Amino acid sequence: MGSDARLLLILGTRTFAEEVADWAGAIPQVRVAGFVENMDAARCRETLGGVPIHWIDDIGRFAGTHEAVCALSTTRRSRFIQQAEDLGITFATLIHPAANVSSQTQVGKGAIVGPGVVIGSHTHVGPHVVVNRGALIGHHTRIGRFCTVQPGANIAGACTIGEATYVGMGAVILDHVTVGSHAIVGAGAVVTRDVPDRVQVVGVPARIVKEDIEGK
Repeated sequence: MGSDARLLLILGTRTFAEEVADWAGAIPQVRVAGFVENMDAARCRETLGGVPIHWIDDIGRFAGTHEAVCALSTTRRSRFIQQAEDLGITFATLIHPAANVSSQTQVGKGAIVGPGVVIGSHTHVGPHVVVNRGALIGHHTRIGRFCTVQPGANIAGACTIGEATYVGMGAVILDHVTVGSHAIVGAGAVVTRDVPDRVQVVGVPARIVKEDIEGK
């Protein structure tokens, strides 16, 4: 890889961070230069896959030379992202070569789009969204920032998914449905009607089982 490689920091040191590093390795001219920890400083004495782990307070020295993505599957990753931004770190948009994203679609900074994902035309994927492997997102849909769309989920066309909402593995959201912010759509749920903010829905058809939540 040449000297013009984009240097990437991955916020997170758990298993999903390792997977995102693998995805990044498939993108030409991207090199994973380090992982970042913000909870257990002792981990910074280790490496992950031969790559150093940096403590969050020490990464300001990489501002201007490195970009980052946040590889936490929880929608509550905004705090980690804010810590990095406060130190001057900018964020990359990471789209795996095996994803199919319409040229008419916008994908925000810090978003991660995994292999096998298909995103239709005229759709907006907000900043710091994670679209995990094999997920489908239809045309003219809006995905709010900090959302997580887990493997195999299918969000149809003309949907709106609010900020920091978690769409579980294999969930189906029918067309023209709005799901509120900080909500959880359980794995395998089929959402046939609008879902309010801060609730958890499960089942077929999906029904509310918990209220006043803060995402996952």
